[in-house]
Amino acid sequence: MQGPLRWVLWDVKDTLLKVRRSVGEQYCHEAKRAGLSLDSVEVETAFRRAYRQFSRIHPNYGTSQGLNGKTWWCGVVRDTFLQCRVQDPALLDKLADNLYHNFNNSDNWEVFPDSKRALESCSSLGLKLGVVSNFDSRLEGILQACGLLSHFSFLVTSEEARVAKPNPAIFYLALKKCGVPAAQVAHIGDHYDYDYITARSLGIHGYLLDRDRKHCHLDVPQQHLISSLEELSIRLQKNIG
Repeated sequence: MQGPLRWVLWDVKDTLLKVRRSVGEQYCHEAKRAGLSLDSVEVETAFRRAYRQFSRIHPNYGTSQGLNGKTWWCGVVRDTFLQCRVQDPALLDKLADNLYHNFNNSDNWEVFPDSKRALESCSSLGLKLGVVSNFDSRLEGILQACGLLSHFSFLVTSEEARVAKPNPAIFYLALKKCGVPAAQVAHIGDHYDYDYITARSLGIHGYLLDRDRKHCHLDVPQQHLISSLEELSIRLQKNIG
């Protein structure tokens, strides 16, 4: 017997919170503190190029290659500024270290207005909450700084798990922590492949968050698609015994 819903697993970035300003703006702000004047559009373009390259060569923060989240991100930052003609090694190291630590607090993150209410609503239904996120080890500190950490019984990050969505293995780790069958677990996230498709393939009740109506063309049943987290508890109540 499968039983009623007991757990809800959550994606974090672009589901519960987002970066407060563009990466280009935030990197330029840090560069300005060091006496540099850079163009935010150029920096944003350089960052996207560096991020793609590092993701391709060193996937999931390079955890299978002896790297970690800090080393990986500092490499991305240094490469971004190198493309913008910043060449002083000591300055590059300082910018990278400062930005890595800056993103560990609430200043650079914005919690969506519906996030806390949704978490509280799920808890009020008697559901336990966990996180499954392609994030580095700073996630706990970020959630703490943003006032969200206390809602969760556990966090599974791709850096610590050494495996990233859409690999089902990261969900299996979360299911083991839940201690119940997949049919008694729901998952909510904003990525069609990483969150919705993978969760559904494992028998988890997957829901796709579509704040900007960007997934309307995909073959997702309307009952699995939500435009706001405020809709989630209503959907989940149907599966609670």
